[in-house]
Amino acid sequence: MSHQKIQLKPLTRENFSAFGDVIDVCDSNHKIAINDGLADRHHNLATVDVNDQNGHAIISIIDTQETQLPLKVSVMERHPIGSQAFMPIGDSPYIVLVSPAGEFNPSKLCGFLAQPNQGINYAKGTWHHACISLYQSNQFLVVDRGGDGANCDFITVPESINITIESAEVNEEVNVDFNVESAATV
Repeated sequence: MSHQKIQLKPLTRENFSAFGDVIDVCDSNHKIAINDGLADRHHNLATVDVNDQNGHAIISIIDTQETQLPLKVSVMERHPIGSQAFMPIGDSPYIVLVSPAGEFNPSKLCGFLAQPNQGINYAKGTWHHACISLYQSNQFLVVDRGGDGANCDFITVPESINITIESAEVNEEVNVDFNVESAATV
């Protein structure tokens, strides 16, 4: 087994652009005054992409449990025919672990530390881990695809590939041990 280290990066639009959208309130957002000036709408923060195979947008809430670190990553998932957005309702940071669309390749994993005021919208096909809630359980508002068609692929990470999240500070390392020969056959 060889050893690869991934630095957790801050979740920013620039850092995350290869995997989807960051949903947050910032000065660069397109803002529209609404409701007779009583509110500002931060407009068009993410694209909901769910229309393939007669899909439609659905809104759900998920409850996540606090994740104890270190965490051995054993499963990754992707949604091939629809985007999937998560917006935290609670006040706990969380880790986002992703790999580009296509064949799962552990050498291309990226880790991000998301703050409680930041959501993410995974682009179609982006490999990702379930929400990794830190310090306490959390709830997330989820916008994703309903309708016909298989829109969730899971992959079990082989035992020969060891992905472990050791800590959750920005610029801390996510340790990824993997055997290059077996990684190509995942």
